[in-house]
Amino acid sequence: MTQARYKQLVDTLAADIREGRLPPGTRLPTHRRLAEEHGLALVTATRVYAELGAMGLVSGETGRGTFVRESTLARELGIDQHVVASGMVDLNFNYPSLPGQAELLREGLRQLAASGDLEALLRYQPHGGRLHERAAMARHLASRGLSVGADQVMIVNGAQQGLAITAMALLQPGDVIAADALSYPGFKVLAQAHRLELAPIPAAGNGSDLDALERLCRRRRVRAVYAMPTLHNPLGWVMGAGRRRQLVAIARRHGLLIIEDAAYAFLAQDPPAPLAALAPEITVYVSGLSKSVATGLRVGFVAAPAEDVPRLERAIRASTWNTPGVMTALACGWLEDGTVARLESEKRGDAVARQMIAAEVFAGLRCVRHPASYFVWLPMAEEQRADKLAAALMREGISVSTAEAFATTAQVPHAIRLALGSVGLETLREALQKVRRAVDAQAW
Repeated sequence: MTQARYKQLVDTLAADIREGRLPPGTRLPTHRRLAEEHGLALVTATRVYAELGAMGLVSGETGRGTFVRESTLARELGIDQHVVASGMVDLNFNYPSLPGQAELLREGLRQLAASGDLEALLRYQPHGGRLHERAAMARHLASRGLSVGADQVMIVNGAQQGLAITAMALLQPGDVIAADALSYPGFKVLAQAHRLELAPIPAAGNGSDLDALERLCRRRRVRAVYAMPTLHNPLGWVMGAGRRRQLVAIARRHGLLIIEDAAYAFLAQDPPAPLAALAPEITVYVSGLSKSVATGLRVGFVAAPAEDVPRLERAIRASTWNTPGVMTALACGWLEDGTVARLESEKRGDAVARQMIAAEVFAGLRCVRHPASYFVWLPMAEEQRADKLAAALMREGISVSTAEAFATTAQVPHAIRLALGSVGLETLREALQKVRRAVDAQAW
């Protein structure tokens, strides 16, 4: 087949999909059947489907075939495609807030305005933050089981920037980073931007399959492992102490950098020690106040081995120079006066209440969740399709995320993640009931 005829077949199939002649969920011919029908070489038929996949029109599933995607959905319906129309119930993105937080901000700004240090906040700040503010962050980390000096803590514009400067400073394009097969979409975006290769690790119970990680490290030159041991997003696990020690042993044996993401760790009551406490010499610990206080408060913190701090500070300088002085001062004030600790405690209770609603509504369904987290992972049955379910829910006025945003594997599982923290409790109950009805409808 000439190049023109090959392109013509791609264009014809694309038009049939876009115009509804091949509706979402349609199983397309096998590669071999397509080749026979159109007189193609098998490799050319495979290329046709690859181009349609790159256009977001089809998805190939090992052992099942090639299917037409739900075209009303964004290519990666998830965190990095967070656009929720007016009136849409948002179960896609978590921005948990408690009553009275707006007044808390007003009072905090009034107190800040009355302070004698206000003029200093209008100037450039040290790249990693002022020493007394870094000390406040270090005391906060001590309450989470991580004892570090103030000079090892850097203040950043949220946990996402913390991950970004870690990639900028400590990793190189082409580095292989081990990450869970289902992982945080923001780290996937970073990996793509910095040309890092993500090598997926399957799950095994409440944590990563560390035997698989060991085999990977023996087979390939892995530079780092990205982990969420306390409140994994999206699966909600809290890795046990024994498995944490095993992960640290593998990292030391193979010379891995550990990147520990603790954005949701505040929700877990009395978790095991952070990886950074077990292996401080090889671990960069990243977290922030977006979930525990407010998503608009873009203040985070990075704790790192002393020898890595200069490179991380240079990355802060190269990206943002320093965090905004006003926001940092406000956040540190709330850390020192107990406001953050109180909000964390209240949000743990709020998350538990939301999970109780989810447990009631989804009784009898297979769900993966933590009893104090802000999300539920809902795997689909063999005959169900996540893109079709997400599109049906969108028509019901509910935005959810499919697994595509989270998957680091080529094969994407059919599942949806439900964020519980962004709507009122009664709205949440009604929305989850609609989700349950849509799931049950797909099962028939």
